[in-house]
Amino acid sequence: MTPLTHPWVKSSYSSQDGGNCVEWSPAHVGAHSTVPVRDSKDPNGPALTFEPAAWSAFVTGVKAGDFPA
Repeated sequence: MTPLTHPWVKSSYSSQDGGNCVEWSPAHVGAHSTVPVRDSKDPNGPALTFEPAAWSAFVTGVKAGDFPA
């Protein structure tokens, strides 16, 4: 995998009080055509990478409520 040297952005759906936080790197997507995602509470931990179409389908499903809590 390409080293993740681009800035990370916290998801707008993550809570601001240290709760469930997900980050991704939009600049990495543009440069490498993969979507890296990580837990913002463990920035040195692993990052998962997804093809853009797969990540888009997942986000669409989340917004549609396909994954109940």
